[in-house]
Formats: sequence, C-alpha cells, structure tokens
Amino acid sequence: MLRLSKLADYATVILSFMAKDQARIAAAVEIALATGISLPTVSKILKLLVNAKVLTSTRGAKGGYFLAREPSAISVADIISALEGPIALTECSLSKQTCEQASGCGIRGNWHLINQTIYNALESVTLADLIRPVVSPEEISIPLASLYHSH
Repeated sequence: MLRLSKLADYATVILSFMAKDQARIAAAVEIALATGISLPTVSKILKLLVNAKVLTSTRGAKGGYFLAREPSAISVADIISALEGPIALTECSLSKQTCEQASGCGIRGNWHLINQTIYNALESVTLADLIRPVVSPEEISIPLASLYHSH
C-alpha cells in the first residue's frame, strides 16, 4: 500500500490552513491551535517546509511563517518531497546502484515510467486545489495525458 507519512499528511493540513489567508503571517502556536496538531510536531514540519523553500519565516515580535509562493505554485509533490525526500516507489527508482535482485530483474528500467507517472500526478495537484471547496468525486478529473508528460 502506498501511504504518506503522518508528517506529510499534517504538512498538507498546515499548508491548507495557511493558504486560506496567505497574506497573514502565522506563528507556530497559532497554527497548532487552529489545526489541532501538537506544537512540537508543527514546529518540526514548519522547519522542514522552510528548508524546502515552501515556507518563509521571519523572526521578531511579529514573526512567523508564510507561504514562499502562491498556493497554485506549490504542488503536492513539493510538499511530499519536503517531508519525505525524493518521491520514489522502489529503491532502484532513487538510486543508480543495483539491489540484490538486479541481476534477475527484467523491469528495473520500467519502474522509472511508473515513478514518473505518479510524480506527474502529484505535481499536477496544487495547494490551491487542496483548499477549493469539496466537490463530488465524479466532478474531479485529471486529464490522463497530463500524467505522461515529463517536467
């Protein structure tokens, strides 16, 4: 099963909260209270998002965090990568080194195709999409062709 870590899941919650009022600088304590996520976890996620240049931080009495880019320019792939590192389904998708099964593996080169398709899907959904009002599932559509184009 493919599953995001709790930190990546929480990051989407935090960023969605921040994207709804992107003009405001938000403090970690305020974000923790608004989202129900513990302050130490919020602080850890905020630091990772700043390091990945998804968020910007300012110090001082009126300091806090704000989005580094417009919500439409922050993809789900950006968020996941900030928390979990490069998006890869298998070890050989990430590494040029061979695994223990490399000699008998006839599909290693094709994992890149699968990995790229999933990356493109995650790249096609933005933070702006996440904060839109919920629509029924039949109204959501991602053009299949967009999943096959490399960036």
